Amino acid sequence: MKLWQKENTTVSSIIDQFTVGRDKEFDILLAKYDVQGSMAHVQMLGEVGLMSKAEADLAIGGLKEIMASIEAGEFSLSPEVEDVHSQVEFLLTQKIGEAGKKIHSGRSRNDQVAVDIKLYLRAEILAIKKETTNLFQLLISQSEAFKDKLIPGYTHLQLAMPSSAGLWLGAYAESLTDDMELLAAAYAIANKNPLGSGAGYGSSFPLNRKRTTELLCFGNLNWNSVYAQMTRGKTEKVTAIGISSIAATMARLSMDACMYLNQNFGFISFPAELTTGSSIMPHKKNPDVFELIRAKCNRIQSVPNEITLLLTNLPSGYHRDLQLTKEILFPAIEELKACLQLMQLMLSKMEVKDNILEDEKYKYLFSVEAVNELVNKGVSFRDAYKEVGNTIEKGNFSFDYKKQLHHTHEGSLGNLCNKEITEAFEKVAAKFI
Repeated sequence: MKLWQKENTTVSSIIDQFTVGRDKEFDILLAKYDVQGSMAHVQMLGEVGLMSKAEADLAIGGLKEIMASIEAGEFSLSPEVEDVHSQVEFLLTQKIGEAGKKIHSGRSRNDQVAVDIKLYLRAEILAIKKETTNLFQLLISQSEAFKDKLIPGYTHLQLAMPSSAGLWLGAYAESLTDDMELLAAAYAIANKNPLGSGAGYGSSFPLNRKRTTELLCFGNLNWNSVYAQMTRGKTEKVTAIGISSIAATMARLSMDACMYLNQNFGFISFPAELTTGSSIMPHKKNPDVFELIRAKCNRIQSVPNEITLLLTNLPSGYHRDLQLTKEILFPAIEELKACLQLMQLMLSKMEVKDNILEDEKYKYLFSVEAVNELVNKGVSFRDAYKEVGNTIEKGNFSFDYKKQLHHTHEGSLGNLCNKEITEAFEKVAAKFI
C-alpha cells in the first residue's frame, strides 16, 4: 500500500515499475538524510503542539533506532514500499504504533525529498571539497619539489618556450582554486532549507520553519514555498556545474600526464605497479589510470547539460521528471571522488626526468631568450625578433640554450607564487560555512 493510495484502488504493475524506475537504488543513499529531516520535523511538531511531547520523544527515539540500522548497513527498502520516505514511516509505525502516523503532518513527500537531497548534496559537496583540497595541497607540494626540473612548454602542440614541472603542476593547483569557487556556490545553494514548503504551497499548520533550519544546521531557509520546490533540479544542476569544473581540470591534467609519459616525450615516470602492460608487447607501461580519469571526467562534464535538458520548459511546481536527477548526478559524484583519490595516488608517486632540455632538439625553446638578450643590449624588440628568426631559418642558431634562465616576475619559472595561490585557495575554502 502506497502512502497516497486509496482503499479499493490498485495500480498497474507496469505503471508502478515504470514510475518507480531506479529510484529505490538511489534512495538508499538518502536514507540517513531522510531520518535526519524527519527527526527535525518531529521535534518541531512537538514544539508547536501538533504532536504531544511524549509522542515526539517516542518518535525521535524510534527514528534514532532506524538511523542506527542505516549506519550498521542493515537498512533496506521492502519490495512493497514505493520509496525511502515510505519505508522510514512504515518502520517507525511498526516500532511505536499510532504516533508514527503523525510525523507526516505539515509535510509532503515533495519537501521531504527536497530536504533529503539538499542534505545529501551538502554532505557530498563537503566530501568533494576535502578530496579537492588534498589534491591541491599535493600539487603545490610537487610543484615545489620539481620547480627546478625544466620541461618544454608548448603552444599548438609545437615547441614554444622553457617551462618546468613546478610551473606545470602549479597551474593545475590554481585551476582547482577557481573550480572551488563554483563548488562553493553550489554549497551555498544546497545549504538552504526547503522543509515546510509542503507540496509547494505551504501549510495551514503553524509550522516553525526557522526551527527546522536550525535543527538541520542549514545556513538559511528557502523562504518562498513555491521557490523551495523550484530548487529541486536547480540545486542538482548547480552542483553538477561545480563538479564538472573540477572534472575538466583533472581531464586536462590526465591528458598532459598521458602525453608526458609517452616515450617520444619521456618527461615523467611512475612505478610499474601503477601502470599496466600489453598482452602482446612486453615493453608497454600504459597510463590506464590517467586514461580512465580523463574519460570519466569528460563524461562528468556532460552532467550539467543532461540536467539542463531534463529541466527545460518545466513550469513551477513539482514534476516527476525531477526524479531522474538522482540517477544522473549521484553516480557522477561517486565517480569524481574516486578520480580525485586516484589522481592523488598517481601524482604522489610521479618522478620527473633530469636534464630534459639538454637534448639539442629543444634548443629552439630558447629563441625568445636570444631575442631578449639582444633587447637587453639595446636592440629594438622587432629588430631582435627578425635577427633571431633569420638566423633560425638559415639553420645557424647558436644561442647557448644550456644557460641559466632568469625569470623573476610573478607566476614565472623563477617565481611560482605558490604561496599566493595557496592563500587564494584557502580564502575560497573558507566560504564553505
